[in-house]
Amino acid sequence: MTKHITSKKEYPLNEDFLKDIDKLTVSLDSESLKNLGNYLIQKGLSSSNSKSSDAGLTILYGSQTGNSRSIAEELFEITKSENINSSLISMGKMKEKSFKSLKNLLVIVSTQGEGDPPDDALNLVDYINSNKAPKLNDMNFGVLALGDSSYEFYCKTGKDFDNRLEELGAKRVLDRVDLDVDFDDDAELWMKNAIAVMKPLVPESSSVDITYELPPISEIKKYTRKKPLKTKILTNQKITGRFSEKNIRHIEIDLQDSGLVYSPGDSLGVWFTNNLDLVDLILVSLEINSDEIIQINNEPVTIKDALIQNYELTQLHPDFVKDYAELTNQKKLLKISANQKELQNFIDDRQIIDVIKEYPSKLAAKDFSKLLRKITPRLYSIASSQSEVEDEVHLTVSVVEYDAFGFFHEGGASGYLNHLNPGNDVKVYVESSDHFRLPEDTSKPIIMIGPGTGIAPFRAFLQERSSNESSGKNWLFFGNPYFSEDFLYQTEWQDFQNEGLLDEIDLAFSRDQDKKIYVQHRIIEKSKAFWKWILDGAHIYVCGDEKRMAKDVNQALIEVISKEGKMTEEKAIKYLDDLRRAGRYQKDVY
Repeated sequence: MTKHITSKKEYPLNEDFLKDIDKLTVSLDSESLKNLGNYLIQKGLSSSNSKSSDAGLTILYGSQTGNSRSIAEELFEITKSENINSSLISMGKMKEKSFKSLKNLLVIVSTQGEGDPPDDALNLVDYINSNKAPKLNDMNFGVLALGDSSYEFYCKTGKDFDNRLEELGAKRVLDRVDLDVDFDDDAELWMKNAIAVMKPLVPESSSVDITYELPPISEIKKYTRKKPLKTKILTNQKITGRFSEKNIRHIEIDLQDSGLVYSPGDSLGVWFTNNLDLVDLILVSLEINSDEIIQINNEPVTIKDALIQNYELTQLHPDFVKDYAELTNQKKLLKISANQKELQNFIDDRQIIDVIKEYPSKLAAKDFSKLLRKITPRLYSIASSQSEVEDEVHLTVSVVEYDAFGFFHEGGASGYLNHLNPGNDVKVYVESSDHFRLPEDTSKPIIMIGPGTGIAPFRAFLQERSSNESSGKNWLFFGNPYFSEDFLYQTEWQDFQNEGLLDEIDLAFSRDQDKKIYVQHRIIEKSKAFWKWILDGAHIYVCGDEKRMAKDVNQALIEVISKEGKMTEEKAIKYLDDLRRAGRYQKDVY
């Protein structure tokens, strides 16, 4: 089995670097050695290239789910092929003294939640907005902002970077571009423009030391969002009870002979196709002939095939509602789309088909396709450790399915996965999650809070800690509606307890009693013990629903810290934020 490394370390290009490489390669098989060698060659990591100039091009990324990082890595490869003196670095690794000396900078950064920076960008954002921020009169820069237009604070972090760098005196040589979730085509165009603008500005000579990052083997990417692994489903099993309100699946995917490697905390990107019945319903509702031809990337495609393969048909977003209202001249819908709050409420419980059915019209295939986003893969937290399951990767998927507005609805990706059988093909890739990692010190305790399918990465965590014989204590908080129907992986948690690996487990089955109980209530009930674990150095992990659960858990943690630490709420908030910045409070929320 291929050895994989779960931690990231910085390596200056010197004798120590070469010694560490020698130690690493001893335990790698031939395929991994080849991958590592190719990676080092691509990055230009050799003793003769140990210098690079601060006047060179720096590609700086801040990424939560991996999208900004993947674009940054692709851009870096292009700069190498163009012989541009460049370096690639995460905002989490950017040192203040180095930042102020940069001359040519491309920033690629995402926005999460309510306009927040990604976790790896927090300290840099604080620095450039503080009174310690340097004058940047000698810097040339460009910003690529990633976000989701369904949210109010679309691309806020990128916009803030763009404005702040200019305020500090930097010269904008490339206009900021804001990318939505279907970013591939626009990202390629931005990269092409960035290369054209920056290449003449970057000198060929180099004089200043920089530090490269040697990533885990899991990041030596053989498969990517654009080039996924085509493989097969091994198992697709419902793991909720017969009478459960939820259809939650345990899915196992074959990795044999693929060379694909992942680490606990990573996510798996899954490409999917749209449901044929949904496609037919949309075409009939809009009176579109299924054989009508449209152009995609200058290639002729029938509208039916395009809707199956190329376009997002389930996730509703504000621009679709606005554009559809204008195209069809639907006065009521125009009024809704003109009010931001009313529009958001309208979108929350509808899919694209609901808009079409509620506000019917006849459209040409070409006009309808222009309203749609391109289909994008969905990310699922990996529910297994490769040290345990070897040539497999496991997912825990909650299928979105419900009746509304007179007919049955399914989620795009979850519905697709729900219908796959063992032996069926699936296209996947690994998205590395540096912001959601087990502590490097395996003696450190961890607290895992994961209701519903948020349990997935913690199954991987405990498999990994069992395999590594980690001495650190482990505490799990899990919740779902009913004990008898919804206790996911129940026997596995019991086995972990019997082995002495799972030291504490607290359960919150919300509907097994009159008063609903959730994981945040269990946290508060155990506040004294929880606080002691924090003082003992525990790392806290939260996975699951962002809009409600994660916010409620965050508030519960503030209450625990305030009560047991005898602090004001303001100081407790600061304490929790400090844990987050130290990597001891990590979230994988969606």
